[in-house]
Amino acid sequence: MIQSTANPQVRFIRSLRDDRSLRRSERMFVLEGVRLVGDLLASQHTPHFVLYDPEQLQQTAAGHALLQTIAANNIPQSPTTAAVIKAVSDTNSPQGVVAVARWPELPITSQHLVVICDEIQDPGNLGTIIRSADAVGVDAIYCSVGCVDAFAPKTVRASMGSIMRVPLRTDMTWDHITQQVHGVVIYAADGGTISQPHTAINWRQPSALIVGNEARGLGTVARSATQHYVHIPMRPGIESLNAAMATTIMLFEAQRQRLADK
Repeated sequence: MIQSTANPQVRFIRSLRDDRSLRRSERMFVLEGVRLVGDLLASQHTPHFVLYDPEQLQQTAAGHALLQTIAANNIPQSPTTAAVIKAVSDTNSPQGVVAVARWPELPITSQHLVVICDEIQDPGNLGTIIRSADAVGVDAIYCSVGCVDAFAPKTVRASMGSIMRVPLRTDMTWDHITQQVHGVVIYAADGGTISQPHTAINWRQPSALIVGNEARGLGTVARSATQHYVHIPMRPGIESLNAAMATTIMLFEAQRQRLADK
């Protein structure tokens, strides 16, 4: 059992939790909590290792089930104490389990519906966009250079496990993004006078949706790549919606149209 916060594995998890450059160089990230670690073990992604507090996991049915799953799988694992779990956790109320895994590298097999994040800064927004994209079956998410880290602990938590199910590419230049979406109709969320309502768009065709920075909106390069602008109709006096909420509404309209054809 690991009992010291000076243990090399514990120190590595803490560094990985806090250091974006280390996450990039190692291509690893930290998952915390019963739900996220359970989703990881249920997926095709094998954790690098798992630290868990058996006493805390025994306190809930979900934790007990996860404890049995950990014991039944041939994965690197170490029981530890509540104090060690607290030391490596990013939350105020740890749930007794933390895992380290390699970045999921899911293949992009089609581009019928793509989301492009242009310098999204809030980890909660990016995580929610990833979660909504998973819910409607988006084929890929491209994150431009300047976006918040998709594998930061807060982003991972906000994605609620979807980060392991949606093909995601990060730190992409706009040259690379435009190459990837060549032949796809590119829309950008924008409330300007030349934009169309999101319900007037034909989302049945291969489409990419650009979502801009929360404070500044679309960048200059993103605008140059945009073919059409789209907005969500709202009553007068309402300036805009949260970036993740607006993205979610547009993605579900795309899903509605596509399901109507089936």
